[in-house]
Amino acid sequence: MTDNDFDPSVPPWLQNRTDDRHRSVPEPELEPIRERPVPPPPAVAEPRPEPAEEPPHPEQSRAEITSDGKVLRVPFQEDVVATKYQAPAEPVEAGYDWAPPPPRGGEPSGRPDDRAPSINDLSLLRRAKPAPRSGWRLAVHKASGGAINPGVGPADLEHRDLVARVDQPVYGDYRIAVLSLKGGVGKTTTTVGLGSTFASVRGDRVIAIDANPDLGTLAHRVPRQTRSTVRTLLDDPNIRRYSDVRAHTSQAPSRLEVLASEQDPAVSEAFSEADYRAAISILQQYYNIILTDCGTGLMHSAMSGVLDMASALVLVTSPAIDGARSASATLDWLEHHGYGRLVERTVVVVNSSRSGAAAVDVGQLTKLFLERTRAVQVIPFDDHLAEGAEIDLELVNKATRRALLELAATVADDFPPPNGRHTYHR
Repeated sequence: MTDNDFDPSVPPWLQNRTDDRHRSVPEPELEPIRERPVPPPPAVAEPRPEPAEEPPHPEQSRAEITSDGKVLRVPFQEDVVATKYQAPAEPVEAGYDWAPPPPRGGEPSGRPDDRAPSINDLSLLRRAKPAPRSGWRLAVHKASGGAINPGVGPADLEHRDLVARVDQPVYGDYRIAVLSLKGGVGKTTTTVGLGSTFASVRGDRVIAIDANPDLGTLAHRVPRQTRSTVRTLLDDPNIRRYSDVRAHTSQAPSRLEVLASEQDPAVSEAFSEADYRAAISILQQYYNIILTDCGTGLMHSAMSGVLDMASALVLVTSPAIDGARSASATLDWLEHHGYGRLVERTVVVVNSSRSGAAAVDVGQLTKLFLERTRAVQVIPFDDHLAEGAEIDLELVNKATRRALLELAATVADDFPPPNGRHTYHR
């Protein structure tokens, strides 16, 4: 190659080289590059949107005219302060349900939880153990000065149950007729003992009315506080409230009130059925339990009203053959004269008015009367009741007082419920 032979494709520094040195070397064939799969880029959380600025309130500025006639918008001072110290709004993510935080300590959460215990389910009070009333438990309690309390025993629990039965509510008034065809068996004593037990246990008013036309002695069994009788009550035109009736009654320490009968035989004999009904219509407005001390004769005029208006009957007999026959004859007479409903609700009282052993088998006598009546209650002999004077329950011996409480509970079991129907407890 000469100097004139200039090849523009060859660089100047290779122009003088021989041709064989400057031969172009063929490039080797290259295999195509296989592209590897590229994993998708990791997801990037979208930025939370910034809270949009609220447009300025149209009343946050006011217009002012300068001295040169220009109009300027000047913000209110209180608005500037409010805007300066306004708390930033919290961003709320879409799809997120907000719930209040759980309560701390005793603070309420604001939402009721049915599974949480309510205040009514918690035993907040540490109730004191009731003191015993009888037996060795009472002796231990007294000897320790109350420091040791063994609690109540079975006898105390039975006593509590009897008291609860006696204290059953009475809807309206309940009228009890105490009856016996044989004198000297303790009919009036049973009336006062039963009425005093009701009055001492219950909080309502209890009264006994003497309907014996043969110089009844009911008023002599309680402290005499007035000379009024049932006739005086009927002749009083100013009976409008309880205190008006109370002026005609005497009251025992047990709170039992007594309405006396007339002591004049002529006036007492004239006490009729109409008089008895009128007296009961007054008493039932102010008393819940009304006891009637009946006479020994069933054919007396007042007895028709007594039996017609009686809610229940207490038939008193003695633990003797003659007393049992008289009581059985009374039940026969009641059934044959249309008072079968009273026989079914009769409580027979076997009253021991004399000391010593009974002349008959009391168990067999009880079984005999239970076949015809609702219940039978045995009242043991008591010196205080046998005196025939004023009766004070605090002076009655323990066994007799327990029997009177059982009698009152048995009678109270027949109190009508609110629906007016009777349930029988045998």
